Amino acid sequence: MTPYGPQRAVTRIARVQVVLFDTFGTVVDWRSGVTASVQQTADIHHVPLDAAAFADAWRAKYEPSMRRIRTGDRPFTRLSRLHRENLTATLAEFGLDITPNEVDRLNHAWQRLAPWPDSVEGLRLLKQRYIIGPLSNGDTALLTRMAKYASLPWDVIIGADLTRRYKPHPEAYFRAAAILDLAPSAVMLVAAHNYDLAAARQAGLATGFIARPTEHGPGQKTDLQAEADWDIVAEDLMDLGQQLTVGSPDLARPKP
Repeated sequence: MTPYGPQRAVTRIARVQVVLFDTFGTVVDWRSGVTASVQQTADIHHVPLDAAAFADAWRAKYEPSMRRIRTGDRPFTRLSRLHRENLTATLAEFGLDITPNEVDRLNHAWQRLAPWPDSVEGLRLLKQRYIIGPLSNGDTALLTRMAKYASLPWDVIIGADLTRRYKPHPEAYFRAAAILDLAPSAVMLVAAHNYDLAAARQAGLATGFIARPTEHGPGQKTDLQAEADWDIVAEDLMDLGQQLTVGSPDLARPKP
């Protein structure tokens, strides 16, 4: 049996006290929300624009901007600021000229993202037994306003400005567990991204995968299925919540 076989998964899940979530794409639908805000801005200025292409181009700058910080080429910078810098570059690429106040308003689109249809109910189910919260590259202010907008019932919010590391840097996971005064093995990360779960597992966290096959639009080609034997593979957050909170009697434990 491999170290990550079914019986070992049962053992790891039984240790979990906190379930943390990747947020953009896993809990909320960033692409639809950002596209809608871009389209609204373009309409105000009567500029013909492919708003979805703009959203994709803006998002494409997300990983490269964080990579410079992970490698030490740039001091830690909150994601909201990185988003604004990336937005300014994308506006120039698409020839959309707006005022600084409008740039700020459009940048706040990342705070106004709708949850996937199963997210809120699934989180409430998990909240009955576990402490829940985001483990996101978003900063605390952004994640707090997003939670208010989307009615996400978090118990705790762990932004990257608290860990001072961007996933998938190992310290992002270690420090999140330390903030909660827990060993990494007492924490599960749930994500729709296999690379995130691979890094979380390497750091000692339990792992849960749910597919979001339209996160990047109808032509998505990545993360359509689990690419490893994650501890739980679920259809959506309701299914994941049922597996964790109902599940087999072997996983039953008192509420924290």
